[in-house]
Amino acid sequence: MRRRCLWRMIFAIGACQMAMLICACGARPNAPAADRVDGETARVPSRPATPLNFILILADDLGYGDLGCYGQRHIATPRLDQMAAQGMRFTDCYAGAPVCAPSRCALLTGKHTGHAQIRGNAHIRRVPLAAREVTIAEVLRNAGFATAAIGKWGLGGPGTEGVPMRQGFDSFYGFLTHAEARRAYPEAIWRDERLEPLTVDTHGQASFADDLFTEEALEFIERNATGPFFLYLAYTAPHFDGGGEVVVPDLGAYADRDWTDAVKARAARITRLDRDVGRILDRVDALGIADRTLVLFSSDNGPRVGDDFFQSAGPFRGAKSSLYEGSLRVPMIVRWKGTIAAGGVSDYAWAHWDVLPTFAALAGVASPQGIDGISIAAVMKGDAPPAHPPLYWETHELQFEQAARMGRWKGIRRGLRGRIRLFDLAADPGESVNVAAQHRDEVRAMRAFLDAARVNSPDWPVE
Repeated sequence: MRRRCLWRMIFAIGACQMAMLICACGARPNAPAADRVDGETARVPSRPATPLNFILILADDLGYGDLGCYGQRHIATPRLDQMAAQGMRFTDCYAGAPVCAPSRCALLTGKHTGHAQIRGNAHIRRVPLAAREVTIAEVLRNAGFATAAIGKWGLGGPGTEGVPMRQGFDSFYGFLTHAEARRAYPEAIWRDERLEPLTVDTHGQASFADDLFTEEALEFIERNATGPFFLYLAYTAPHFDGGGEVVVPDLGAYADRDWTDAVKARAARITRLDRDVGRILDRVDALGIADRTLVLFSSDNGPRVGDDFFQSAGPFRGAKSSLYEGSLRVPMIVRWKGTIAAGGVSDYAWAHWDVLPTFAALAGVASPQGIDGISIAAVMKGDAPPAHPPLYWETHELQFEQAARMGRWKGIRRGLRGRIRLFDLAADPGESVNVAAQHRDEVRAMRAFLDAARVNSPDWPVE
């Protein structure tokens, strides 16, 4: 019955998207996705003659509209704007989830929140990333890459299977838990699986955490310049500190602005993040490895509620924790000198769970089975883009909700039997008008996809 209904909707949704939807509805939950490479199946890519390095830089609560190259007019981000000018900027890239832990899980495992092991922040203390999960680091380390995670982890605390050293990383330097990551001036930082005390200066002042992460990242790149290497650099900026405010060593160029201290601090923190990313790019250039190093910059989710002075969510509705575009759509800038054309802008819609298969394809190794992502290497190179399956999210923070994007259509549903709110992103990117009543075929297709896109999890029960 469902398939007959779906076929009647082909002309409304598009044959390619609908074919993917039918496969999803009829497939065994958690079925292997074959060896997905560049959108194809059952083909293991060949290893490149010169191995590629990967640097994945992640901001924390940075909004779509917080960067100059995405329309920001008040916060200076010259280095990230330059990175976009030297590479490609994506306008329709999505985080894996609306909050930290599940977003990072989707990014590292290639699974959206309908299949991922971690689907929310609420239970992260008792649901660390399991040893059975395969991360980007494991895929690349098995192919001979040196791997390092630096910064905020958030997928498992001390002594659990979820710590970086048990998830494919050769080394780790940073915060294991979300609570630790709210200390801008920590007294200790984890190095591998040992808590390393930090020294303080003569005034009793500890070091600023993100500064330490940048220095550690520069040293890792220097040590492994001959490659290949994978660096996952997850900054804490511009997330607020344990006191609920954004903390930064100095306000810089914003000190004299006629703004509140909180607004000044957020701007200064973002500009400092921009500076740090610039230092990473400068080191790659100075070592002469920019033509064999792919650098990605993005954010784990959108800005928190209240970060609207700078219109941090850009033109979109909503903020962190919601399933609106302001929470899910994030900056994504990629640079690979000599391969990715400079100054490119792409509206190809993809998500963080596509990063793993993209890196795998470019490294010449197969992706793990059972993932949701596909390689978008072709898009980065300017080749014909692969057809992308519909995008899916679910959240368990305040109440269970689901969302999906299918082409131009975005659907959001509260509960498994709730009514679907439908938005036409092509005409209404701000999701201001619910058009469900005018597009019943699309609503039925959206409902069928939402019903089929997830598998039940005992850790994330839905009543």
